[in-house]
Amino acid sequence: MTRLPEDQTTMTDTTALQDRLAIRELVENWVLWRDAGDWERFATVWHDDGRMNATWFQGPAAEFVRVSREGFEAGVRILHFLGGGSVDLAGDRAVAQTKMTITQRAEIHGVTVDVVCTGRFHDFLERRDGRWGLVLRQPIYEQDRLHPLDPVAGAALRLDPTVLDRFPVGYRHLAYVQTQLGFEVEPRMPGLVGEEVERLYARGAAWLAGEGPA
Repeated sequence: MTRLPEDQTTMTDTTALQDRLAIRELVENWVLWRDAGDWERFATVWHDDGRMNATWFQGPAAEFVRVSREGFEAGVRILHFLGGGSVDLAGDRAVAQTKMTITQRAEIHGVTVDVVCTGRFHDFLERRDGRWGLVLRQPIYEQDRLHPLDPVAGAALRLDPTVLDRFPVGYRHLAYVQTQLGFEVEPRMPGLVGEEVERLYARGAAWLAGEGPA
């Protein structure tokens, strides 16, 4: 193994740490600015060609910002909480994974519920003109659950199994709620295991190797 001189090693380690901190800050800003409805700043975490893939939306980041704002102003509440993360760096490219939960409150079949989905943000990032930005965000949906706010009302809640069975186990309750709200939900999102998530990992490795677009 070729060893760098000590001062160069320190510089390399410091630069990598700065990059990881900048990326973590970006990931945290995404959640804070989106959930707070700070749309002007939320738009700055993306590059101009950035894309968002979620259960209810797949498309350009600018369009995602617009429809997220419209939903927020109409009373749609989709909130996020972050956990630990990791960042793989390759020069001006990176793949970040961050543990997260998505919580959405809604009324279905006359009962107010919270649906909570645990997963990971899987982000493709690039540094352009000295600034890290999102090129692609693809959440991984690992496990979800649904809670009626009123246990008495919830006892009478019956979910349609034909709707639940249309979606993977990792986000079927989230998809159920979103479907009831009128969203067109994508049935092939990556989960904890399976072909979709393996394909995503392969895309991430190709992105770090210089292939693209993501």
